Amino acid sequence: QVKLVESGGGSVQAGGSLRLTCTASGLEYEPVAVAWFRQSPGNEREGVAAIDTEGNIRYLDSVQGRFTTTLDNAGNTCYLQMNILKPEDAGIYYCAAAYGRFHRQLWGIANRWDFWGQGTQVTVSP
Repeated sequence: QVKLVESGGGSVQAGGSLRLTCTASGLEYEPVAVAWFRQSPGNEREGVAAIDTEGNIRYLDSVQGRFTTTLDNAGNTCYLQMNILKPEDAGIYYCAAAYGRFHRQLWGIANRWDFWGQGTQVTVSP
C-alpha cells in the first residue's frame, strides 16, 4: 500500500521561502512520478510541479524560476523548494504519485495521479 506524507508547510511573509517534503512508502518499482498540487478556497486543485525518476520535470508557469522540485531515494522522498513566495501561492499543498512517467501535457490534471497525501497548509501574508 502506497502512503504519502507531506511536511514543511507553514506561514511566511511575501518574499519568503518554504521547503515542502513528501515522504513515500510502499512504492515497489520504477519509474515513479511525483507531483505537487495546491488548492485554495473556491479554486480547483492545480498542478504546481511534477518530476519522475527518469529526470523529467515540469512546472506551472506562474512558479517557474521560483519553485524547484527534486526527487531521490527511488522516488521515496520529494522536495518542493519554494522561494519568493507570493500571497497567491497560498493554499493546501498536496503530494501525488503514480507509477510510470508523467504525461507531458496532462500532468497538472489531478485525476491522472493515483496516490495522494493529506496535504500541508501554506500561508503567505502580504
